[in-house]
Amino acid sequence: MNTIDAMNAARNERVGEMGTLKAIIFDVDGTLADTERNGHLVACNEAFARMGFGIRWSWEEFKELLKIPGNARRMRLALSTRTSLSETEIDRIVPELFALKKEFYLKRVGELSLYPGVARIIREATLRGVRLAIVSVTDEDQIFALLKAQIPEALGAFDPIFGQQSGKKDSALYARCAAMLGCDASEVLVIEDSEKGFKAAKGASLPCVVVYNEYTRGQDFTGAELVVRSLEYLTLDLLERLCLG
Repeated sequence: MNTIDAMNAARNERVGEMGTLKAIIFDVDGTLADTERNGHLVACNEAFARMGFGIRWSWEEFKELLKIPGNARRMRLALSTRTSLSETEIDRIVPELFALKKEFYLKRVGELSLYPGVARIIREATLRGVRLAIVSVTDEDQIFALLKAQIPEALGAFDPIFGQQSGKKDSALYARCAAMLGCDASEVLVIEDSEKGFKAAKGASLPCVVVYNEYTRGQDFTGAELVVRSLEYLTLDLLERLCLG
């Protein structure tokens, strides 16, 4: 084999090894839309007010509270440190408070526009037959409501959707999602916004694009296939070449 033939053979081998994008797994809060500041924060404050508590979080306070997984846990912390309620009373009140918060959030989803580029990437994926899924610590009712309000034509394309109120996202959940998609890890791309989410995806050996935001900027994304501020100027083909090539 001459030098040119050897180079062509090596190139063809590399091309054959390149991943083909067959599925995208999205996070929701802070990835699809600015749900934290314009959705969850507002809904939490409305719930506190409705139940007569003089607690009103600012955005700066809430950004710090995002280090604590789950709004129910954040509300519990606020009640335990800013009221004289007993633990028994807090145990009784938190579920009611969270249910109110969820009610207020669901009324606001129509105002929560998707981040630039998100809807286009989703539409490109559906046209190409790339499967879509969601792994999130937001409960499924809130996920479905956001999708229905903002991109209803693609709602049925997301399967599976894993949402949970525990506030904990781990590698096992991502691995389970990839298994249900029936794809090899090299064929799946995760889109996340935070260090915790990114590390959960990487722990499942899934390639990950990090689209950071105001409150996740500066976190440790070492090892991510791509770290960007926005999906606005990226296409599905470009993501595939940059992350799975």
